Amino acid sequence: MPATAEISQSGAVLKIYNIQPEDEGTYECEAENIKEKDTHRAYVHVQAAPEWVEHINDTERDIGSDLLWPCIAKGKPVPSIRWLKNGEAYGKGELKIRGLTMFHAGMYQCIAENHYGVIQANAELKILALAPTFEFNPMRKKILAAKGGRVIIECKPKAAPKPKYSWSKGTELLINNSRISIWDDGSLEIINVTILDEGSYTCFAENDRGKANNTGMLSVTAATKITLAPSNADVTVGENASMQCHASHDPALDLTFIWFLNGFVIEFDDDSNHYERHVRSDVGSELLIKNAQLKHAGRYTCIAQTIVDNSSASADLVVRGPPGPPGGVRAEEIKDTSVKLTWSSGTDNHQPISKYTIQARSSLSDEWKDVKTEIPNIEGNMEAARVIDLIPWMDYEFRVIATNTLGIGEPSLPSPKIKTYGAAPKYAPSDVGGGGGTNRELTVTWTPLASEYHYGDGFGYIVAFKPFTEREWRKVTVTNPESGRYVHKDDTITPATQFQVKVQAFNRWGEGPFSSTATIYSADEAPTEYPTGMRAVVLSSSEASVSWQPVIGQTVTGYQVRYWRTQDKEAAAHRLQVENLETIKLEGLMANTRYRLDVCAFNSAGDGPKSPTTEFETKKAPPSQIPRIISAVKSGSQYIITWEHVTPLSNESAVNGYKVLYRPNGQNDGKLYSTGHHSVELPVLKEGDYIVEVRAHSEGGDGAVASIKLSTSKIFLS
Repeated sequence: MPATAEISQSGAVLKIYNIQPEDEGTYECEAENIKEKDTHRAYVHVQAAPEWVEHINDTERDIGSDLLWPCIAKGKPVPSIRWLKNGEAYGKGELKIRGLTMFHAGMYQCIAENHYGVIQANAELKILALAPTFEFNPMRKKILAAKGGRVIIECKPKAAPKPKYSWSKGTELLINNSRISIWDDGSLEIINVTILDEGSYTCFAENDRGKANNTGMLSVTAATKITLAPSNADVTVGENASMQCHASHDPALDLTFIWFLNGFVIEFDDDSNHYERHVRSDVGSELLIKNAQLKHAGRYTCIAQTIVDNSSASADLVVRGPPGPPGGVRAEEIKDTSVKLTWSSGTDNHQPISKYTIQARSSLSDEWKDVKTEIPNIEGNMEAARVIDLIPWMDYEFRVIATNTLGIGEPSLPSPKIKTYGAAPKYAPSDVGGGGGTNRELTVTWTPLASEYHYGDGFGYIVAFKPFTEREWRKVTVTNPESGRYVHKDDTITPATQFQVKVQAFNRWGEGPFSSTATIYSADEAPTEYPTGMRAVVLSSSEASVSWQPVIGQTVTGYQVRYWRTQDKEAAAHRLQVENLETIKLEGLMANTRYRLDVCAFNSAGDGPKSPTTEFETKKAPPSQIPRIISAVKSGSQYIITWEHVTPLSNESAVNGYKVLYRPNGQNDGKLYSTGHHSVELPVLKEGDYIVEVRAHSEGGDGAVASIKLSTSKIFLS
């Protein structure tokens, strides 16, 4: 499908955005349901306005030459091409002109068009006609050539049409022979240069517009020769190697050395960790390869060169190291716990392979681990081995690592992924137990086997159980492989009956072993009676105490108390549970509010019936007014603390008296005084700071707190 294609969520609409010519073709829609399927095909034609593939640009041509001016456009339908010259029609299709004249100079316009658009390109054609001239490109005045070498003397005057060339040495006219050649472009080539070739050389150029000549001087230098060539070297990975290169050359010229490895220039600045170059006088160079690695092996070439010529010599560096990665790793003859693995040996890096190691990774982990093989030691001349002790029905990839006396090589690429065949489970579930549940139930639990121990598809569990007194086992199948629980419901099961249970795993390949037998008990019977004598005692505006008579003669784990406001629905009830108690304290109740409550007994089999509901009403909220302390006077060995009377609001409880807490500063505990008056006398204690807290007391609880700080020297009201 095109990259910009988009299919609607229903699948019934295909949209293609920014359609391109390559999107043209037949599109097929297929609709299918459980009855049958049908298809429909449609062909999409894509049309396109012209676009340039190659268009004309300003061009210069010599008079008398030929011109092929490409002007190519794409589009659909294929655009037609027509030409204008100086605004007038000049032909169609490809433009070819033979033997250009001054008449052909001018402004040209190439026009490409089809039904969907028109594009045009403009360019000027200039025709050159001039006599030869060396003004813009004179010959080199001094030309150097090495003795025994080759030299090319260029002659490139500007001329139109193309001139004819001739050469002379001094006054001697030169002609082509075994050593001298005059090229079509005017250049003069001399091979096997000798000292006799020194002298002045003149190039003559002539066309129908005129003629010109230019002269240069050829000097012959001594040839550059390698006098000490690099020698072959053989090292182990991590060692150093060196190569020498000396050369003779013309003393009037500068000599430089360039080193190559396998045809590529060695960049000493970029790889200074491994390469160094040392100059040995002005005629020699030493290459030092440091900490040689396998990648540094190959042919090293030294080139000694001047501006005139060069000479080269090469040597091979062998780097011995750990083997390269094996190739073509494949798994064959796949079974449930074994496969045959084949591979081809990689390069031994000049040291024979001594052994192979096979590793695998499975869908359980991305970590590669060594695996067992039928033959424990896989020698270096082997290219196949059987891997054993694999997990059945498991996805695996394998790789092979070669080793020689110099080290362990890089691993091969992973083999294609395979799945071992399935097998019957080998292990039994663990931690078999259970018991409890609701009435008339037998609950069996176990720890499910991890997925790697499933050994095949169609995995599940068989649960076997029987009363302790019977001989025949009943069996049920649990098809969920992740399940670790089975609940058997049977109205004939008596409560708290002793059962023996065991569990085994199975898949489509067979059944595994049973677990060890465990002893469990069927569910107890839920209580059938409710607690009696329920009584609620209101303690304050937010607390109440609830008590009841226990259920006798039945198994009871604990009791559940439900309570809710009378204006609320029963579903909004709060729930509290207690074990082995017959009383509970309710806290956080709303002040001046009527509540309903009930209680029921429960055990592992469920809840018993609920008691009849009872109601209670919380007290009004305690006074919110703070007792304002109006005086604190020290009189002999006593403090007299006085405060204003607290007046409760209409929705607050009446004041029954006041509580005064007298405590050392920084401590929470102290002595509590109660009084029905608006003052209290407190003893003066030993030196230090003390806090006095005063609050109103009512049947709805204690009100807000006022406090002062007492000191041996000062009294702080707050």
